[in-house]
Amino acid sequence: MQAALFDTSIYVAALRRGDDGALAVRRLDSGSVVWLSSVVLEELYAGAGERSRGPVERLEGDFDRAKRILIPNLSDWTQAGRVLSRLAAKYDYEQIGQGRLTNDALIAVSAGRLGFRVITTNERDFGRLAEFHTFQWQVTRI
Repeated sequence: MQAALFDTSIYVAALRRGDDGALAVRRLDSGSVVWLSSVVLEELYAGAGERSRGPVERLEGDFDRAKRILIPNLSDWTQAGRVLSRLAAKYDYEQIGQGRLTNDALIAVSAGRLGFRVITTNERDFGRLAEFHTFQWQVTRI
């Protein structure tokens, strides 16, 4: 059974719709177990307002109790830096462009290390990251 994790874009769309049901997904139709990236969690807290803080806290608690939070390790951080360097050279990204992709690179690299599939609405950025690092990913429309 393959594991999957949602990129921040999936959770943000659910929060904007007020859809707590989407935040409760722990298993996909395919039988894949869903994990939460600590990077995604950081992004959700950083963008959380009064209304969405509670659902984000419940999300964290649920995944923490299930012991399914993916935390990037040292190798993930260094690999993400290498990926960003190569991506910047090819696409002429300046520092701001690289910084904007840092979290996505960490998500992609840490998911790839464990063979997890990343599910996202962000086709452009994850597509570019996939040019420089092998990981499974899929685009979904919400």
